[in-house]
Amino acid sequence: MVRALLSVWDKTGLAEFAQGLHDLGWELVSTGQTHAALTKAGIPVISVADVTGFPEILGGRVKTLHPAIHAGILARRDVPGDLSALAEHGIVAIDLVVTNLYPFVSTISGNGAPPVVEGHLPDAIREAVEQIDIGGPAMTRAAAKNFAHVAVVTDPRDYPGTLDHLRAGTLGVAERVRLAQAAFAHTAQYDAYVAAYFSAMAGQKFPDAVSLPLTRASSLTYGENPHQAAALYRLADPRLTGPGLADLVHLSGDDPSYNNLLDLDCAYAIVADFTGVAVSIVKHNNPCGVGVGSSPAEAYRRAYAGDPLSAFGGVVACNRIVDGDMARAMSGVLYWVLVAPGYTDEALRILDRRQTRVFSLPVPSTAGMLSAFDWQYRPVTGGFLAQSHDTINADEVTFTAASARKLTDAEENDLRMAWRIVKHVRSNASVFVRDGAVRAVGAGQMSRLDSVVAATRIASRSAQDARTSDAALMQVEGGHVSPLVGSVMATDGFFADPDAVEAACEAGATAIAHPGGGRKDADASAMADRYGIALVTTGFRHFRH
Repeated sequence: MVRALLSVWDKTGLAEFAQGLHDLGWELVSTGQTHAALTKAGIPVISVADVTGFPEILGGRVKTLHPAIHAGILARRDVPGDLSALAEHGIVAIDLVVTNLYPFVSTISGNGAPPVVEGHLPDAIREAVEQIDIGGPAMTRAAAKNFAHVAVVTDPRDYPGTLDHLRAGTLGVAERVRLAQAAFAHTAQYDAYVAAYFSAMAGQKFPDAVSLPLTRASSLTYGENPHQAAALYRLADPRLTGPGLADLVHLSGDDPSYNNLLDLDCAYAIVADFTGVAVSIVKHNNPCGVGVGSSPAEAYRRAYAGDPLSAFGGVVACNRIVDGDMARAMSGVLYWVLVAPGYTDEALRILDRRQTRVFSLPVPSTAGMLSAFDWQYRPVTGGFLAQSHDTINADEVTFTAASARKLTDAEENDLRMAWRIVKHVRSNASVFVRDGAVRAVGAGQMSRLDSVVAATRIASRSAQDARTSDAALMQVEGGHVSPLVGSVMATDGFFADPDAVEAACEAGATAIAHPGGGRKDADASAMADRYGIALVTTGFRHFRH
């Protein structure tokens, strides 16, 4: 007779699976609550204690750590010495192990991040420690190691397929290898959560070793280019990290591409920085338009006017429920992706007639519970760089006057918006804002001067674009359109030379914010005074490479 050992916390589908095994003639062995559940379901099952001849002790901490269990799992059926040892000690071989582990993640997610442990252990930590499974991973790894002879199932979704294989006699080595890989991944992720929790308890900012629990959320058609393979992986459990791109709800249109997801991530991060209604339009991982307003439609129109040409084929994000007015305002422009926390029925009816891929997602937060899962990781040759998120709140930044003229209230409001956005732009970056709307963005330039010049060129082009019909979004001076007159500018780094200040002033900027700290800060201030504008420093840099 073949024997199966079942010891699971998640009992989804357990009774049906066990009944199927019993019907196929399998002898079932089980532990504690699993045994109770199967007995209640009327399925014949032997207790582990009857197999080991030893009771559960230490409040259930020791149940299956016994040679009668592990020898039965690890015995190689093609090694005569192993079989002789089983016979000598009266141990029955175990051919199938069904496990999943204690609910460590759900336990810690309900209690919050642990304090640094220095003395007495809080009750929350004691509770978490009791949910660190020992016997389960040991059985799981033993069965996975002996995949040549034993099958291991750790995911209830594999129960039906495993039964089908057993009925057909096709549970061969290839399927056992797949199940073993899933089992090792299961225990590895479990250990990653435990290690991250203990890193937090130890107060380690960057521990010597980090294991990241990554789970494939979707396969993508290709990567940045058609010849590159790609997939989207979720980092950790959303109960510990908050919602992420793996939680996107696909409402209409095609599946998202790799590049769509990159731009969507940038666009949604921008609007998440605003407490009021905001819309961003992103192209090639840089914002080409951002607007705020009293409604999503108003914010969208302001965002679109910033660079109508670049907006075509972009990704749009809104931090409020998209209504019919915003959906209609987007008519006539091709957008590949739209993401928002939700949509009215009217908006969905309008959007369903377009090529736009429509998704909903709660506005994200960077406040992860465990620091190991809250870093920004970036691949480099042979490894990863890790850093904390750039979470400086623009509303809390002190604008320190660095010029004779001080900011007006209106300039300060627009300048805080520009400073909020510039951290999302590739360096060197400059962002011009006026009246709650981005007027131009200079992104990814090798010099700060070129960043400002690029922004002024884009602004001039946008002002002349035939699709920009909202005259209130521009100012006219001397019969010529001057789209940046009366705007403010934020830049992500200090001014190495005052030439970029001069270029911004010539374009019409009346106020500028930069981090300060450069050797030529005084020259930048002198240039600002020469043009009579307000110049402030923030004390924070916002490089984005």
